[in-house]
Parts: sequence; structure tokens; C-alpha cells
Amino acid sequence: MITIRPPESIYQIEGRIEKGTFRGRWHFSFGDYEDPEHMHFGMLRVFNDDTISPGAVWPLHPHRHNEVVTYCVSGQFRHADEHGKGGILKKGWVQHTTVGRGMWHSEINDRPDEPMRFIQMWFLPAEHGLDPSVEQKAVEREERTDRFLPLVSNEHAGALRIVSDAQVHACFLRAGNAVEYHIKPGRGVYLYVLEGGLVAMNSRDLPALAAAKISNEPGITVKAQHDAELLLVDVLLG
Repeated sequence: MITIRPPESIYQIEGRIEKGTFRGRWHFSFGDYEDPEHMHFGMLRVFNDDTISPGAVWPLHPHRHNEVVTYCVSGQFRHADEHGKGGILKKGWVQHTTVGRGMWHSEINDRPDEPMRFIQMWFLPAEHGLDPSVEQKAVEREERTDRFLPLVSNEHAGALRIVSDAQVHACFLRAGNAVEYHIKPGRGVYLYVLEGGLVAMNSRDLPALAAAKISNEPGITVKAQHDAELLLVDVLLG
């Protein structure tokens, strides 16, 4: 089954944060936003597409019992915990955080002269009470060109590990080219067009900022009419 989520159907929000503003596209219920039809997708609990203004800071806030994956779409992302430790992400780079028994952290636009856009995903953890940890991976566009590159996975060498039955893949798909992805039984895929497009996914058109939920399908084929940046999440649906 394939469910297309047009850009206008995804919840949008904006507001003020420390030293600036934010704009968000929240794909699943989050904070004060509740949508019974979009509570989660298998192990994927949160999928937020946020843009924060130059120099702005999402202030320190606590989390517990989440596996968090952050993907930098544009600008320069800086993560900091309550001790000031974290890391820098540039476009296409990825970070994984085991929140475990609890941690405080903030998301920061590290550039004073341009907005910063990032995707933050939360996954239901396979274990609770773990010590918090953070690791990240630098990824250049060439590595993900015309292929789904595993960024976070327990099955692929070189990918960041995660304490959840989930994977995250990125692809820069050039105009006129196509890429395939096989879906194992019992699993689902959440596909998001970050930038560019139009793309055709199993003959269904997806413009920029559209998403698709795919379940009970053997796989997908994505073809780009124009250059496109894609993010694919593969999760256990149980």
C-alpha cells in the first residue's frame, strides 16, 4: 500500500525561539500537535523538518528513551548537550544520538548569515536505560549520488549504529536517472523529497516536500524528472 502525503497536507508551524525564529513541517504528532492518523509509522515516531533563522538556538530541553537521527539539509547545524558537548553537521551529514536514560540538548544554527534546515527523526528504542551517546558521519554528495546510501543502519558497514530496528538512507538523484529500493517483508518505507523533483515513485508523482508511506510492497523505483535530494527511512512495522 502506498499513501502519498502532498506538501500541503503536512502540518506546518512557525514561532520564536532563542535569538530568532523557526519554521517547521511536522510529519507526525509532536508537542502540542496531535493527529490520530499520524502518530507514528512503525518504529518511526517523529519526523520533523525544521528551519531556524541565522544564529538562532533551540534552547536546552530534556529527552528520555529515544533514538534520535539528525540530518542537515542546508546551512550548518550545531548540537550541544548540557555540558556544551556536541558536533557540527554540514549539508548531507548525519548524527545519531542514543538519549537513553536521559539528556538535555539544544539545536543551534551555527551560521550568523544564513538559515539552517535540518530533519530530526525519533525512533522507538529496542532497549531502555542506556547511557547517552552521540556519534556522527560526514557524507559528501558524490557518495549518495544515484544510490540510496545507508547513513544509519545495523546491517550496513560504515553506517552509524542505532538501538532500534530502523535504517536511514540518503540519495541525490540526478535528472533522468532512477534508483530502486527493495523492501523486506514486515517492513515499511517512509520516503521524503527534501529538495528538487519532481520525482516519480512507482509511477506516482512526488514534488518537493511531499512524502510517501509504503507498506506491504516488495520495493520501490524512484525516477527523477529534475535533480532531487531524497531521504528514505526503513522501519519494522510490527
